[in-house]
Amino acid sequence: MLNRFSGDYLDTIANADFAPRARVSGRLSSYDGLLMEAVGLSLPVGTVCRVGDHVEAEVIGFRNGRTLMMNLGGPAPLLPQAPVRPSGPAGEAEVGAALLGRVVDGAGKPIDGLGPIRGAGKWPLAGHMQSPLDRGRVLEPLDVGVRAINGLLTIGQGQRVGIMAGSGVGKSVLLGMMVRAAQADVIVIGLIGERSREVADFLETKVAGEARARSVVVAVPANHSPVLRIRGALRATAIAEAFRAEGKNVLLIIDSLTRVAHAGREIGLALGEPASARGYPPSAIAMLPNLIERAGSDVNTGGAITAIYTVLADGDDGNDPVVDSARSILDGHIVLTRALAEAGVYPAIDISKSVSRVMTDIAERPHLSAARALRRHLATYEQNRDLVLMGAYRSGSDPAIDAAIAYHPAVMEFVRQDTDQSVNLADAVAELTGVFGDA
Repeated sequence: MLNRFSGDYLDTIANADFAPRARVSGRLSSYDGLLMEAVGLSLPVGTVCRVGDHVEAEVIGFRNGRTLMMNLGGPAPLLPQAPVRPSGPAGEAEVGAALLGRVVDGAGKPIDGLGPIRGAGKWPLAGHMQSPLDRGRVLEPLDVGVRAINGLLTIGQGQRVGIMAGSGVGKSVLLGMMVRAAQADVIVIGLIGERSREVADFLETKVAGEARARSVVVAVPANHSPVLRIRGALRATAIAEAFRAEGKNVLLIIDSLTRVAHAGREIGLALGEPASARGYPPSAIAMLPNLIERAGSDVNTGGAITAIYTVLADGDDGNDPVVDSARSILDGHIVLTRALAEAGVYPAIDISKSVSRVMTDIAERPHLSAARALRRHLATYEQNRDLVLMGAYRSGSDPAIDAAIAYHPAVMEFVRQDTDQSVNLADAVAELTGVFGDA
Protein backbone atom coordinates (compact mmCIF):
# COMPACT_ATOMS: atom_id res chain seq x y z
CA MET A 1 0.00 0.00 0.00
CA LEU A 2 2.77 2.42 0.92
CA ASN A 3 4.52 1.73 -2.33
CA ARG A 4 1.89 3.82 -4.11
CA PHE A 5 3.10 6.96 -2.33
CA SER A 6 6.79 6.36 -2.66
CA GLY A 7 9.17 7.90 -5.07
CA ASP A 8 8.39 11.12 -6.98
CA TYR A 9 4.94 11.66 -5.41
CA LEU A 10 6.27 11.91 -1.83
CA ASP A 11 9.21 14.02 -3.01
CA THR A 12 6.81 16.46 -4.68
CA ILE A 13 4.79 16.88 -1.51
CA ALA A 14 7.93 17.34 0.57
CA ASN A 15 9.24 20.07 -1.73
CA ALA A 16 5.92 21.94 -2.07
CA ASP A 17 5.97 25.60 -1.02
CA PHE A 18 3.32 25.31 1.65
CA ALA A 19 2.97 27.87 4.46
CA PRO A 20 0.01 27.30 6.79
CA ARG A 21 -1.85 30.44 7.81
CA ALA A 22 -4.16 30.99 10.73
CA ARG A 23 -7.78 31.70 9.79
CA VAL A 24 -9.02 34.90 11.38
CA SER A 25 -12.34 34.33 13.08
CA GLY A 26 -14.48 35.84 15.83
CA ARG A 27 -17.90 35.43 17.40
CA LEU A 28 -21.05 37.52 17.30
CA SER A 29 -21.76 38.83 20.79
CA SER A 30 -24.56 41.33 20.20
CA TYR A 31 -27.06 42.31 17.48
CA ASP A 32 -29.96 44.74 17.91
CA GLY A 33 -31.30 44.69 14.34
CA LEU A 34 -28.94 47.45 13.16
CA LEU A 35 -25.58 47.20 14.91
CA MET A 36 -23.54 44.01 15.38
CA GLU A 37 -20.76 43.52 17.93
CA ALA A 38 -18.12 40.83 17.50
CA VAL A 39 -15.37 39.62 19.82
CA GLY A 40 -12.17 37.75 19.08
CA LEU A 41 -11.02 39.55 15.95
CA SER A 42 -9.45 42.90 15.02
CA LEU A 43 -10.05 44.25 11.52
CA PRO A 44 -9.69 47.69 9.88
CA VAL A 45 -12.75 49.85 9.31
CA GLY A 46 -14.33 49.11 5.93
CA THR A 47 -13.55 45.38 5.93
CA VAL A 48 -16.43 43.21 4.71
CA CYS A 49 -17.17 40.21 6.96
CA ARG A 50 -19.38 37.15 6.70
CA VAL A 51 -21.49 36.55 9.80
CA GLY A 52 -22.86 33.05 10.03
CA ASP A 53 -23.35 31.42 6.64
CA HIS A 54 -25.06 34.09 4.53
CA VAL A 55 -25.03 37.55 6.18
CA GLU A 56 -22.53 40.19 5.01
CA ALA A 57 -21.57 43.10 7.28
CA GLU A 58 -19.04 45.92 7.18
CA VAL A 59 -16.78 47.00 10.04
CA ILE A 60 -17.68 50.57 11.01
CA GLY A 61 -15.91 51.08 14.34
CA PHE A 62 -14.79 49.74 17.71
CA ARG A 63 -16.02 49.94 21.27
CA ASN A 64 -14.59 48.47 24.51
CA GLY A 65 -12.47 45.93 22.67
CA ARG A 66 -15.31 44.83 20.41
CA THR A 67 -15.61 45.21 16.65
CA LEU A 68 -18.74 47.05 15.51
CA MET A 69 -20.35 46.05 12.22
CA MET A 70 -23.46 46.94 10.24
CA ASN A 71 -25.50 44.62 8.04
CA LEU A 72 -25.03 45.19 4.31
CA GLY A 73 -28.62 44.25 3.54
CA GLY A 74 -31.02 41.37 3.43
CA PRO A 75 -32.49 39.27 6.26
CA ALA A 76 -30.18 38.41 9.12
CA PRO A 77 -31.38 35.21 10.88
CA LEU A 78 -28.46 35.16 13.33
CA LEU A 79 -27.85 33.31 16.56
CA PRO A 80 -25.59 34.29 19.49
CA GLN A 81 -21.95 33.28 19.04
CA ALA A 82 -22.32 32.99 15.25
CA PRO A 83 -18.88 32.86 13.57
CA VAL A 84 -17.56 36.12 12.08
CA ARG A 85 -14.87 35.92 9.39
CA PRO A 86 -13.39 38.55 7.02
CA SER A 87 -14.49 37.86 3.45
CA GLY A 88 -13.03 40.67 1.40
CA PRO A 89 -10.57 43.56 1.39
CA ALA A 90 -11.65 47.02 2.48
CA GLY A 91 -12.70 49.55 -0.07
CA GLU A 92 -12.19 48.71 -3.75
CA ALA A 93 -14.48 49.44 -6.69
CA GLU A 94 -14.60 47.86 -10.13
CA VAL A 95 -13.98 50.54 -12.76
CA GLY A 96 -13.32 50.96 -16.45
CA ALA A 97 -14.98 50.63 -19.84
CA ALA A 98 -16.42 47.22 -18.88
CA LEU A 99 -19.02 49.06 -16.76
CA LEU A 100 -20.39 51.22 -19.58
CA GLY A 101 -24.08 50.56 -20.09
CA ARG A 102 -24.34 48.58 -16.85
CA VAL A 103 -26.30 49.01 -13.60
CA VAL A 104 -24.73 47.91 -10.29
CA ASP A 105 -25.75 48.09 -6.63
CA GLY A 106 -23.85 49.56 -3.69
CA ALA A 107 -21.67 46.45 -3.42
CA GLY A 108 -20.75 46.59 -7.12
CA LYS A 109 -22.88 43.59 -8.11
CA PRO A 110 -24.70 43.89 -11.48
CA ILE A 111 -28.49 44.12 -11.15
CA ASP A 112 -29.39 44.59 -14.83
CA GLY A 113 -29.59 40.90 -15.72
CA LEU A 114 -26.76 41.16 -18.26
CA GLY A 115 -24.43 38.75 -16.49
CA PRO A 116 -21.15 39.34 -14.63
CA ILE A 117 -18.85 42.27 -15.38
CA ARG A 118 -15.59 41.04 -16.89
CA GLY A 119 -12.36 42.91 -17.53
CA ALA A 120 -12.91 45.72 -15.01
CA GLY A 121 -10.05 47.42 -13.19
CA LYS A 122 -9.78 48.34 -9.52
CA TRP A 123 -9.91 51.74 -7.80
CA PRO A 124 -10.01 52.62 -4.08
CA LEU A 125 -13.49 53.53 -2.86
CA ALA A 126 -11.99 56.43 -0.91
CA GLY A 127 -10.10 57.64 -4.00
CA HIS A 128 -6.55 58.96 -4.26
CA MET A 129 -5.62 62.07 -2.30
CA GLN A 130 -4.79 64.93 -4.68
CA SER A 131 -2.80 68.09 -4.18
CA PRO A 132 -4.79 71.33 -4.66
CA LEU A 133 -2.26 72.26 -7.35
CA ASP A 134 -3.24 69.17 -9.37
CA ARG A 135 -6.70 70.67 -9.86
CA GLY A 136 -7.22 72.65 -13.01
CA ARG A 137 -9.30 75.81 -13.41
CA VAL A 138 -12.77 75.68 -14.92
CA LEU A 139 -12.40 77.37 -18.30
CA GLU A 140 -14.64 75.50 -20.75
CA PRO A 141 -18.47 75.61 -20.65
CA LEU A 142 -20.56 72.43 -20.58
CA ASP A 143 -23.78 72.35 -22.59
CA VAL A 144 -26.57 70.80 -20.46
CA GLY A 145 -29.51 71.49 -22.80
CA VAL A 146 -31.47 73.64 -20.31
CA ARG A 147 -31.94 77.22 -21.52
CA ALA A 148 -32.05 78.90 -18.09
CA ILE A 149 -28.91 77.10 -16.91
CA ASN A 150 -26.95 77.54 -20.15
CA GLY A 151 -27.83 81.23 -20.31
CA LEU A 152 -27.94 82.41 -16.69
CA LEU A 153 -26.07 79.77 -14.64
CA THR A 154 -23.53 78.51 -17.15
CA ILE A 155 -21.82 75.32 -15.97
CA GLY A 156 -18.18 74.60 -16.76
CA GLN A 157 -16.28 71.34 -17.24
CA GLY A 158 -14.96 70.38 -13.81
CA GLN A 159 -17.50 72.43 -11.82
CA ARG A 160 -19.42 71.05 -8.81
CA VAL A 161 -23.07 72.19 -8.72
CA GLY A 162 -25.94 71.50 -6.34
CA ILE A 163 -29.63 71.38 -7.28
CA MET A 164 -31.42 72.38 -4.07
CA ALA A 165 -35.14 72.02 -3.50
CA GLY A 166 -37.82 70.52 -1.32
CA SER A 167 -39.55 67.26 -2.14
CA GLY A 168 -41.63 67.02 -5.32
CA VAL A 169 -40.42 70.25 -6.94
CA GLY A 170 -38.74 68.68 -9.96
CA LYS A 171 -35.11 67.83 -9.14
CA SER A 172 -35.14 64.44 -10.88
CA VAL A 173 -36.94 65.83 -13.94
CA LEU A 174 -34.31 68.57 -14.30
CA LEU A 175 -31.57 65.95 -13.94
CA GLY A 176 -33.13 63.93 -16.75
CA MET A 177 -33.16 66.96 -19.04
CA MET A 178 -29.46 67.53 -18.33
CA VAL A 179 -28.47 63.88 -18.78
CA ARG A 180 -30.11 63.62 -22.21
CA ALA A 181 -28.33 66.70 -23.55
CA ALA A 182 -25.00 66.74 -21.68
CA GLN A 183 -21.94 66.76 -23.92
CA ALA A 184 -19.75 64.39 -21.89
CA ASP A 185 -17.66 61.33 -22.76
CA VAL A 186 -19.04 59.31 -19.84
CA ILE A 187 -22.04 59.78 -17.54
CA VAL A 188 -21.90 58.22 -14.05
CA ILE A 189 -25.18 58.29 -12.13
CA GLY A 190 -25.56 57.46 -8.45
CA LEU A 191 -29.20 56.97 -7.44
CA ILE A 192 -28.73 56.94 -3.67
CA GLY A 193 -31.55 56.51 -1.17
CA GLU A 194 -34.36 57.21 -3.62
CA ARG A 195 -37.53 55.20 -4.27
CA SER A 196 -37.08 51.84 -6.04
CA ARG A 197 -39.70 52.87 -8.61
CA GLU A 198 -37.61 55.90 -9.55
CA VAL A 199 -34.62 53.74 -10.46
CA ALA A 200 -36.46 51.89 -13.26
CA ASP A 201 -38.19 55.11 -14.34
CA PHE A 202 -34.90 57.00 -14.52
CA LEU A 203 -33.30 54.26 -16.61
CA GLU A 204 -36.18 53.94 -19.07
CA THR A 205 -37.01 57.62 -19.58
CA LYS A 206 -33.88 59.65 -18.78
CA VAL A 207 -30.94 57.40 -19.65
CA ALA A 208 -32.46 55.77 -22.70
CA GLY A 209 -30.99 55.44 -26.18
CA GLU A 210 -27.52 56.74 -26.95
CA ALA A 211 -26.92 58.08 -23.42
CA ARG A 212 -27.32 54.55 -21.94
CA ALA A 213 -24.32 53.22 -23.89
CA ARG A 214 -21.97 55.77 -22.31
CA SER A 215 -23.39 55.70 -18.82
CA VAL A 216 -22.80 53.76 -15.60
CA VAL A 217 -25.58 53.63 -12.99
CA VAL A 218 -25.08 52.82 -9.30
CA ALA A 219 -28.51 52.24 -7.75
CA VAL A 220 -29.01 51.91 -3.98
CA PRO A 221 -32.69 52.47 -3.04
CA ALA A 222 -33.90 53.83 0.28
CA ASN A 223 -34.63 50.42 1.81
CA HIS A 224 -30.98 49.34 1.58
CA SER A 225 -28.49 49.44 4.45
CA PRO A 226 -27.04 52.89 5.32
CA VAL A 227 -23.58 51.42 4.79
CA LEU A 228 -24.54 50.42 1.23
CA ARG A 229 -25.98 53.87 0.57
CA ILE A 230 -22.68 55.51 1.52
CA ARG A 231 -20.76 52.88 -0.44
CA GLY A 232 -22.96 53.63 -3.46
CA ALA A 233 -21.96 57.30 -3.44
CA LEU A 234 -18.29 56.41 -2.95
CA ARG A 235 -18.48 53.80 -5.73
CA ALA A 236 -20.03 56.22 -8.23
CA THR A 237 -17.34 58.80 -7.43
CA ALA A 238 -14.56 56.19 -7.73
CA ILE A 239 -15.85 55.08 -11.15
CA ALA A 240 -15.86 58.72 -12.30
CA GLU A 241 -12.31 59.24 -10.96
CA ALA A 242 -11.02 56.25 -12.93
CA PHE A 243 -12.48 57.61 -16.18
CA ARG A 244 -11.01 61.06 -15.38
CA ALA A 245 -7.60 59.40 -14.94
CA GLU A 246 -7.95 58.22 -18.56
CA GLY A 247 -8.35 61.86 -19.64
CA LYS A 248 -12.10 61.75 -20.22
CA ASN A 249 -14.72 64.41 -19.58
CA VAL A 250 -17.11 62.82 -17.06
CA LEU A 251 -20.52 63.98 -15.87
CA LEU A 252 -21.15 62.68 -12.34
CA ILE A 253 -24.67 62.86 -10.92
CA ILE A 254 -25.51 61.98 -7.31
CA ASP A 255 -29.21 61.90 -6.45
CA SER A 256 -29.26 62.69 -3.64
CA LEU A 257 -26.52 64.09 -1.41
CA THR A 258 -28.99 64.47 1.44
CA ARG A 259 -29.73 60.73 1.47
CA VAL A 260 -25.99 60.10 1.81
CA ALA A 261 -25.94 62.44 4.82
CA HIS A 262 -29.00 60.64 6.25
CA ALA A 263 -27.10 57.34 5.99
CA GLY A 264 -24.13 58.91 7.76
CA ARG A 265 -26.49 60.14 10.48
CA GLU A 266 -27.87 56.62 11.03
CA ILE A 267 -24.37 55.18 11.37
CA GLY A 268 -23.10 58.01 13.58
CA LEU A 269 -26.02 57.78 15.99
CA ALA A 270 -25.67 53.98 16.12
CA LEU A 271 -22.02 54.46 17.13
CA GLY A 272 -23.08 56.79 19.95
CA GLU A 273 -22.00 60.13 18.46
CA PRO A 274 -23.75 63.17 19.97
CA ALA A 275 -26.43 64.70 17.75
CA SER A 276 -25.92 68.35 16.85
CA ALA A 277 -27.86 70.49 14.35
CA ARG A 278 -31.12 68.82 13.24
CA GLY A 279 -29.96 65.52 14.71
CA TYR A 280 -26.89 65.22 12.45
CA PRO A 281 -23.73 64.02 14.24
CA PRO A 282 -20.50 65.82 13.27
CA SER A 283 -19.26 62.89 11.14
CA ALA A 284 -22.31 63.01 8.84
CA ILE A 285 -21.68 66.65 7.87
CA ALA A 286 -17.88 66.21 7.76
CA MET A 287 -18.35 63.41 5.21
CA LEU A 288 -19.77 65.78 2.57
CA PRO A 289 -16.60 67.78 1.73
CA ASN A 290 -14.61 64.53 1.50
CA LEU A 291 -17.04 63.33 -1.17
CA ILE A 292 -17.53 66.60 -3.06
CA GLU A 293 -13.85 67.57 -3.21
CA ARG A 294 -13.04 64.44 -5.20
CA ALA A 295 -14.74 65.91 -8.28
CA GLY A 296 -13.11 68.54 -10.48
CA SER A 297 -10.46 68.86 -13.20
CA ASP A 298 -7.09 67.10 -13.28
CA VAL A 299 -4.22 69.06 -14.82
CA ASN A 300 -2.06 65.93 -15.19
CA THR A 301 -4.46 63.86 -17.34
CA GLY A 302 -6.59 66.65 -18.82
CA GLY A 303 -9.75 64.86 -17.68
CA ALA A 304 -12.52 66.43 -15.64
CA ILE A 305 -15.44 65.41 -13.46
CA THR A 306 -18.37 67.80 -13.68
CA ALA A 307 -20.49 66.89 -10.66
CA ILE A 308 -24.17 67.64 -10.11
CA TYR A 309 -25.59 66.82 -6.68
CA THR A 310 -29.24 67.05 -5.76
CA VAL A 311 -29.77 68.35 -2.22
CA LEU A 312 -33.14 67.83 -0.55
CA ALA A 313 -34.10 70.81 1.61
CA ASP A 314 -36.12 69.21 4.41
CA GLY A 315 -39.27 71.25 4.94
CA ASP A 316 -38.20 73.62 2.10
CA ASP A 317 -35.68 75.08 4.57
CA GLY A 318 -32.76 76.69 2.76
CA ASN A 319 -30.78 76.74 6.02
CA ASP A 320 -30.96 72.97 6.55
CA PRO A 321 -27.48 71.77 7.75
CA VAL A 322 -26.89 69.64 4.65
CA VAL A 323 -28.01 72.43 2.30
CA ASP A 324 -25.89 75.00 4.11
CA SER A 325 -22.81 72.78 4.19
CA ALA A 326 -23.12 71.78 0.53
CA ARG A 327 -23.66 75.39 -0.56
CA SER A 328 -20.40 76.43 1.11
CA ILE A 329 -18.35 73.74 -0.67
CA LEU A 330 -19.90 73.64 -4.14
CA ASP A 331 -18.95 75.90 -7.06
CA GLY A 332 -22.56 76.92 -7.59
CA HIS A 333 -26.12 76.05 -6.70
CA ILE A 334 -29.44 75.93 -8.55
CA VAL A 335 -32.45 76.57 -6.30
CA LEU A 336 -35.87 75.23 -7.25
CA THR A 337 -38.85 76.81 -5.47
CA ARG A 338 -42.29 75.40 -4.77
CA ALA A 339 -43.98 78.73 -5.59
CA LEU A 340 -42.76 78.60 -9.22
CA ALA A 341 -43.71 74.93 -9.54
CA GLU A 342 -47.21 75.66 -8.26
CA ALA A 343 -47.47 78.48 -10.82
CA GLY A 344 -46.68 75.99 -13.60
CA VAL A 345 -43.16 77.28 -14.31
CA TYR A 346 -40.90 74.29 -15.10
CA PRO A 347 -38.05 73.92 -14.46
CA ALA A 348 -38.89 75.88 -11.29
CA ILE A 349 -35.49 77.62 -11.10
CA ASP A 350 -35.37 80.65 -8.81
CA ILE A 351 -32.83 82.73 -10.73
CA SER A 352 -32.44 85.31 -7.95
CA LYS A 353 -31.29 82.66 -5.42
CA SER A 354 -29.16 80.61 -7.81
CA VAL A 355 -25.55 81.26 -8.81
CA SER A 356 -22.69 79.78 -10.82
CA ARG A 357 -19.38 80.82 -9.28
CA VAL A 358 -17.37 80.12 -12.44
CA MET A 359 -19.63 81.79 -15.00
CA THR A 360 -17.45 84.91 -15.20
CA ASP A 361 -14.50 82.72 -16.25
CA ILE A 362 -16.27 80.80 -19.03
CA ALA A 363 -18.78 83.27 -20.55
CA GLU A 364 -18.17 86.12 -23.01
CA ARG A 365 -18.75 89.74 -21.99
CA PRO A 366 -22.00 90.26 -24.02
CA HIS A 367 -23.38 87.07 -22.50
CA LEU A 368 -22.53 88.24 -18.95
CA SER A 369 -24.03 91.70 -19.58
CA ALA A 370 -27.31 90.24 -20.84
CA ALA A 371 -27.52 87.81 -17.90
CA ARG A 372 -26.97 90.65 -15.43
CA ALA A 373 -29.65 92.74 -17.14
CA LEU A 374 -32.17 89.92 -16.80
CA ARG A 375 -31.28 89.47 -13.13
CA ARG A 376 -31.60 93.21 -12.52
CA HIS A 377 -35.08 93.37 -14.05
CA LEU A 378 -36.18 90.26 -12.14
CA ALA A 379 -34.91 91.65 -8.81
CA THR A 380 -36.64 94.99 -9.39
CA TYR A 381 -39.91 93.25 -10.24
CA GLU A 382 -39.77 91.00 -7.16
CA GLN A 383 -39.02 93.95 -4.86
CA ASN A 384 -42.06 95.86 -6.14
CA ARG A 385 -44.34 92.93 -6.91
CA ASP A 386 -46.82 93.67 -4.11
CA LEU A 387 -47.19 97.31 -5.17
CA VAL A 388 -47.88 96.31 -8.76
CA LEU A 389 -50.40 93.61 -7.85
CA MET A 390 -52.29 95.90 -5.46
CA GLY A 391 -52.45 98.63 -8.08
CA ALA A 392 -50.53 101.03 -5.84
CA TYR A 393 -47.89 101.70 -8.47
CA ARG A 394 -48.53 104.27 -11.22
CA SER A 395 -46.92 103.67 -14.57
CA GLY A 396 -44.22 106.28 -15.30
CA SER A 397 -43.28 106.87 -11.66
CA ASP A 398 -40.02 104.92 -11.92
CA PRO A 399 -38.33 103.95 -15.22
CA ALA A 400 -36.59 100.94 -13.63
CA ILE A 401 -39.92 99.50 -12.40
CA ASP A 402 -41.56 100.21 -15.75
CA ALA A 403 -38.76 98.32 -17.54
CA ALA A 404 -38.99 95.43 -15.05
CA ILE A 405 -42.74 95.08 -15.64
CA ALA A 406 -42.27 95.22 -19.41
CA TYR A 407 -39.53 92.58 -19.42
CA HIS A 408 -41.12 90.20 -16.88
CA PRO A 409 -43.05 88.07 -19.44
CA ALA A 410 -39.82 87.64 -21.41
CA VAL A 411 -37.98 86.59 -18.24
CA MET A 412 -40.55 83.91 -17.42
CA GLU A 413 -40.58 82.70 -21.02
CA PHE A 414 -36.80 82.35 -20.94
CA VAL A 415 -36.94 80.22 -17.76
CA ARG A 416 -39.77 77.93 -18.95
CA GLN A 417 -38.88 74.84 -20.96
CA ASP A 418 -40.67 71.61 -21.80
CA THR A 419 -39.08 68.47 -20.37
CA ASP A 420 -38.67 66.88 -23.80
CA GLN A 421 -37.12 70.03 -25.28
CA SER A 422 -33.37 70.67 -25.50
CA VAL A 423 -31.85 74.14 -26.03
CA ASN A 424 -28.13 74.12 -26.72
CA LEU A 425 -25.70 76.64 -25.29
CA ALA A 426 -25.29 78.71 -28.46
CA ASP A 427 -29.05 79.10 -28.95
CA ALA A 428 -29.60 79.99 -25.28
CA VAL A 429 -26.92 82.69 -25.39
CA ALA A 430 -28.23 84.07 -28.70
CA GLU A 431 -31.78 84.30 -27.33
CA LEU A 432 -30.58 85.91 -24.10
CA THR A 433 -28.42 88.55 -25.79
CA GLY A 434 -31.07 89.19 -28.42
CA VAL A 435 -33.72 90.13 -25.83
CA PHE A 436 -31.66 91.53 -22.96
CA GLY A 437 -28.47 92.64 -24.71
CA ASP A 438 -29.50 96.30 -24.69
CA ALA A 439 -31.76 96.16 -21.62
